[in-house]
Amino acid sequence: MAESVFEPAHEEDLARVAPQILTALQHKLILLKGEMGAGKTTLVKALCRALGVQDEVSSPTFALVNEYLGANEKAIFHFDWYRLEDPEEALAIGWDDYLERGDLLFMEWPEKISTLIPPQFDLIEIEVVSAERRRIRLSHHT
Repeated sequence: MAESVFEPAHEEDLARVAPQILTALQHKLILLKGEMGAGKTTLVKALCRALGVQDEVSSPTFALVNEYLGANEKAIFHFDWYRLEDPEEALAIGWDDYLERGDLLFMEWPEKISTLIPPQFDLIEIEVVSAERRRIRLSHHT
């Protein structure tokens, strides 16, 4: 499995790295993993900006999902399963429907619904190197 590694020097450097990450994606479902505070939502914000999202991008921790419109009115969905107690809650908000739409789906805390994730996805793992630096690994799963 091929892996791409990105190492932004600081948070502001994500604007440079985000288009590179988007170019390297192979799937519409993107799982983001990293410890609390690693920068998953911050990375999603940078990716959404690179996709032309004009709205404020924020964590959907309490709403579970936020929808944004990118360039050409393409829908982008951002899920945060951190507060999920049971995978059935994801099904209750229409997880299967989101998968079928074919839109771009960013998902934080995917381990909360591991049994509901299809076999094709891209995985972004964020490693905290220092207070400012992150190592972002992108791998493709088919």
